[in-house]
Amino acid sequence: MLIEVDDKIISTQIFERKFVCDLNACKGACCIEGDAGAPLTLDEVDILEETFDQIKPYMRKEGVEIIEEQGVFYMDQDNEPVTSLVNNAECAFVYFDDKGITKCAVEQAYIDGKTNFKKPISCHLYPIRVKKFNDFTALNYDVWNICSDACTLGEQLAVPVYQFLKEPIIRAFGAPFFKELELVSEEVLKNKI
Repeated sequence: MLIEVDDKIISTQIFERKFVCDLNACKGACCIEGDAGAPLTLDEVDILEETFDQIKPYMRKEGVEIIEEQGVFYMDQDNEPVTSLVNNAECAFVYFDDKGITKCAVEQAYIDGKTNFKKPISCHLYPIRVKKFNDFTALNYDVWNICSDACTLGEQLAVPVYQFLKEPIIRAFGAPFFKELELVSEEVLKNKI
């Protein structure tokens, strides 16, 4: 089911489904699998280009080489910018920690105070995917089998998708919008009973 909040059309799955990332289980597979890089805004392309020297020390050699060859992004099949990939698979900005878990060099540079940019909003908002149209913006829950452990953990902890993503939702759309989502969630869940 879809609902409208302001100029946004929202899948009720973001209220009904449960989700908490479980990096120990999935090892950050969303950063190394898929059919394209992470979606970027044009502003994010500029930021990544401007901060590449600060992010570079956190990256793997292969990622640095791809970006120095091709740039921080390419245009996907929908003619939209996405992060460059290593071997047409993993995001150029990934590195692996000592447990083999995929981590984001962009985010690590932010954590260490090297940049003011946390990471692309599409990554931060996942599993919500945002698509802008002329008259509205769609927010949909993206089902991907590699996130089954996150769904299991979310069920165990009883955390709805939108609650798990509170910080990035506020970052992307503002605190008043998140407050509105909380009110809508109560209505959606009340009508399910």
